[in-house]
Amino acid sequence: MSVNLSIECVPDAEFPLSRRELVHMSGMLLDVLGLGTFDFDLKIVDDAVIAVINEEFLGCVGPTNVLSFPSSESPDPEVNSFLGEIVLSVNTLARETRLYGQLPEEHTVRLLAHAMLHLAGYDHGDEMYSLTDMAVESVAPEFRQRTSGWFC
Repeated sequence: MSVNLSIECVPDAEFPLSRRELVHMSGMLLDVLGLGTFDFDLKIVDDAVIAVINEEFLGCVGPTNVLSFPSSESPDPEVNSFLGEIVLSVNTLARETRLYGQLPEEHTVRLLAHAMLHLAGYDHGDEMYSLTDMAVESVAPEFRQRTSGWFC
């Protein structure tokens, strides 16, 4: 498992995860979701960048929380271990944590799990939602009440 992480925005104090924590969280999620043999790219961006990507690739105006770009429809680690790319907006994530009353760490786990499942070929529905909830319950507790700073 390998996560190619790139940070393409100015730090947001409301998104307090370090690079190391994001990579660790991603690895845990891949394992919990049964995708531990796969690799993916994770880009952390702001609302301006994700709004451009959202309009360019999906025809939607404005920012969103997370976008997934699968490398294929049915991933097979023996053919290609690369799942695809996830783009996450820290600004939208911060707004949503206030709106939903969640910890940023927990909401990050939820968004990453959801995006990884899209990369693995899942569509919205009961199975995807159940797997996302299971991933949050399994992974989020490790990241609560930490003390590290943003992308240290």
